[in-house]
Amino acid sequence: MPFIGYFIRALAQILNMVLTIYMWLIVARAVLSWVNPDPYNPIVRFIHNVTEPVLAKMRARLPLYFGGIDFTPMVLILAIIFLNGWIVPSLDHLGASFLRP
Repeated sequence: MPFIGYFIRALAQILNMVLTIYMWLIVARAVLSWVNPDPYNPIVRFIHNVTEPVLAKMRARLPLYFGGIDFTPMVLILAIIFLNGWIVPSLDHLGASFLRP
């Protein structure tokens, strides 16, 4: 059943790309919080709209404010790195197991 193996490996690659892009969007959001960007800029609004739902849920469960600094983006980046290092290789290995005779 090589079709299933190739499909699972493709899902692993897509998940890797999506998690990496989302991680960089969170980094961009953190950098934008250090400056005073134009809130009506379409790029700023896109980054805010994409990252805020996840960050808001994390802030509700884990209030990580110390000294006026929000550590929620850092925790989310660490979670993405964890998922990228655990789920993606596991899916890739599962897909490769379907390719072996």
